[in-house]
Amino acid sequence: MENRAYVFLDRDGTLVEDPGYLHRLEDYVLLPGVVEALASLQRAGYRLAVVTNQSGIGRGLFDAAAFETIQERLRDDLARGGVELDASYFCPHLPDAGCRCRKPATELLERAVRELGADLHTSWVIGDKPSDMQLAQNAGCRGVYVLTGQGVAGRDAVAPAVHVTADLTAAATWIASQVGPK
Repeated sequence: MENRAYVFLDRDGTLVEDPGYLHRLEDYVLLPGVVEALASLQRAGYRLAVVTNQSGIGRGLFDAAAFETIQERLRDDLARGGVELDASYFCPHLPDAGCRCRKPATELLERAVRELGADLHTSWVIGDKPSDMQLAQNAGCRGVYVLTGQGVAGRDAVAPAVHVTADLTAAATWIASQVGPK
C-alpha cells in the first residue's frame, strides 16, 4: 500500500456542533461550510479520516451503536456533496483509562498507517482541542487548530507555533495553499 497524505479530522466541534457527548440524531448539526471545505481538501490530493475521542461510551452515556448512527449520518451528508471519508477511528475510553488510543496518544493514527497506508509526515490533523494539536505533534503530523467548538476556550493551551484558523473552511484553504500531495 502506498504512503498517502491524509487530513485527520476531529469530529465534535470541528465537523459538527458539539452539544457534549453527541449521540442523538436530533442533536446532530453539521457545521457550515464543512462539505465544501472537505471537498477542497480532496481536490488538493488529501484523503480524509475522522479521529475522535468518545468517552461518553466509557461513561455509559451511550454505546458504540449510537456513535455509529451519528457517523453514518455524517458520511451520508458528506457523500451528498461528493466527499468520502476513508475511515472513522474513535477511542471509547475514559480520560484516565491509560489507553493508547485516546488523543493525544497516537494509536488511532498508527492504525491509519497500517490500515490505510497513511503517511503521517505528509498528513495533517485539524481539531478544536489542544489534545488534537498534541496528537499532531506526537505523531509527526502538522496541525491546524480551529476556533469552532471548544477552540476559543482552549486556545491558550495550544503552542504558539500552531496555525490557528476561524473554522474548517479557513483551515482547508490554508492547508491547500501549503506544499501538499496534489
